Amino acid sequence: MRWLVLIAASAIALLVVILGFATYTVPTVLVPDQGGVFREGVAGVPQYLHPVWCQNRNNNVDSDICQLVYRGLMRLGENGRIVPDLAESWNVTDGRIYQFRLKPDLFWHDGRPLTVDDVIFSYSILQDPALAEIPGLPAPWRSVTIEKLDDRTLQITLPQPFAPFLDLTTVGILPQHIYQTTPARTLVTEPLTATPIGAGPMRIVEMAPDHVRLEPSSFNGGATPFISALEFRFFPDYGNVVAAFDAQQIDGLSLLAPGDARNAAARDDVQLFSSVESGYENVVLNINNPNAPFFQDRSVRQALLYALDRERLIDEVLSGQGIVARGLRSPGHWAYTPEVRQYPYDPATAQALLDQAGWIDSDGDGVREKDGRPFTFILLVKDDSLHQQIGVQLAADWAEIGVQAEVQAVPFSGLVTDFLAPRTFEAALIDWNQIGDPDPYPQWHSSQIEGNGQNYAGWQNAEADQLMEAARQITDEAERKALYAQFQTIFAEELPSLPLFHPLYTYGVSTRVQNVQIGALNAPAERFDGFADWYIDARRVPASQAPAVSSPSTPGIIPGGDGD
Repeated sequence: MRWLVLIAASAIALLVVILGFATYTVPTVLVPDQGGVFREGVAGVPQYLHPVWCQNRNNNVDSDICQLVYRGLMRLGENGRIVPDLAESWNVTDGRIYQFRLKPDLFWHDGRPLTVDDVIFSYSILQDPALAEIPGLPAPWRSVTIEKLDDRTLQITLPQPFAPFLDLTTVGILPQHIYQTTPARTLVTEPLTATPIGAGPMRIVEMAPDHVRLEPSSFNGGATPFISALEFRFFPDYGNVVAAFDAQQIDGLSLLAPGDARNAAARDDVQLFSSVESGYENVVLNINNPNAPFFQDRSVRQALLYALDRERLIDEVLSGQGIVARGLRSPGHWAYTPEVRQYPYDPATAQALLDQAGWIDSDGDGVREKDGRPFTFILLVKDDSLHQQIGVQLAADWAEIGVQAEVQAVPFSGLVTDFLAPRTFEAALIDWNQIGDPDPYPQWHSSQIEGNGQNYAGWQNAEADQLMEAARQITDEAERKALYAQFQTIFAEELPSLPLFHPLYTYGVSTRVQNVQIGALNAPAERFDGFADWYIDARRVPASQAPAVSSPSTPGIIPGGDGD
């Protein structure tokens, strides 16, 4: 009997050892788990949080929050194309009748259904006559007719075709049941900072002077993020944002200036992601200023661009955070065309063009003259350090060909109101925000030379005007692209402004945050489009039970650090 007991005990012990060994050798992996708070540092504080002003993108903090809180009928998609958001489908008839059908089962953050009535209410605000004199509001809304066709369909009729109109339908929708008693003027001019309600993927749960906290909306209908909450921490400037990251107070750097981006690339605790911005930096030349008559000559304008070493400018002043602008559109946009005249750095060609135009340094003082007038002008730049450095570099390049530019720094508000709007400047370094529809009409049509138009250069070209007018009447993308290609060809020959570069937007995320994926962006606020896949917490499971997790390297990403 004792032998039987001993044999049984030995067998049990052996079985325990075998099972324990098998358990120990089962491969396991870490997989994303729910939990954690992502903290991002931003420079500034929310101002309005009204979706219309977020569309103007004058405040980066507002734009970041609005992108997460609100949704429009349509949204900006890949390559600058407009794609459905709240809308399930849409169509255009005769270039001016737009029909939109909403997706089923849409809800606000408070659980109330989102309906066609909410959409009509939001757009009717912009039609209110009390708002007519407020600058910056999209004027086309005032002349359209909006009809409810059924519970999920609305129709918007324009008085005449206007292709850029679709871009206006990306503005976020407001809930009628919350704001219907608020006068339109009050609603538009006063901040919506008391925890606004939207239909976006995130809802605001806490607003404080130093931060705002957002959590996933249970009514969004999309994938539930692994990360439990996202907090924007407010700082006075980007220098303080970097300091907070160094102190491990935040996990995300909302924007890295060129110098900070170069320093961050050498760190092992941060992942860097970069995307070419859709806007561009350029020098606008006032063709009609009598104090700078040389700008009226196209060959002189071409010479000024040939004289600029833009690659060196990007490397030395921008720390590599930019690409040379070959035109008015960034290479990723659907309306971009590379088939235009190019201006590589070529000071010899620049000098030859100036010689042919009669601008000669006859007295040997290093500055060219013509008819007793020296080739000198004032270059206005914004008064921040980066733009002043750019201005100094431009002036140095022009000095090499006998052109003297005096760099004068002014506050941005003064640059617009005191110089650009009244057309009292000679040349100005300006960064154009080109997010959305590629329509160049507001900046370059001859009708925009006077009044509130933005054709500050005073450029007039009849053929270019006709192309811009025709492109506004056509909704077919291929036809519009062909017209804009012709326009860009003319612009590249005429050069009423000198395109310099498209900046790179660079974003930093701590390596403690995993599976961050950021592709090409239309605007920096889109960096959270893939936020649902990010994670901080993880748990260990058998490899056979692990769900698939996408790779954090996708086209359009420029990673840095070793957290990839």
